[in-house]
Amino acid sequence: MSAAENATELSFEAAMRELEEIVSALEKGNVDLDKSIALYERGEFLKKHCDSLLKSAEARIEKIVQGADGAAKGVAPLDVE
Repeated sequence: MSAAENATELSFEAAMRELEEIVSALEKGNVDLDKSIALYERGEFLKKHCDSLLKSAEARIEKIVQGADGAAKGVAPLDVE
């Protein structure tokens, strides 16, 4: 299984942890150039994966719709930009 395929199975929290580890390793600066490039590419993929998971979660959230009397009358999809 490729790294990209493996990342698509990661939960948001697991992907964020891995992304934080990558950022930390790159910030320390003690990684050779080839490894830095590979880590950067993996980090970019993880960032996109996390963004996708967040957008999916936002789309599932519903907002409560209030009637004229202020009482809840149902739900509607959340407006996602």
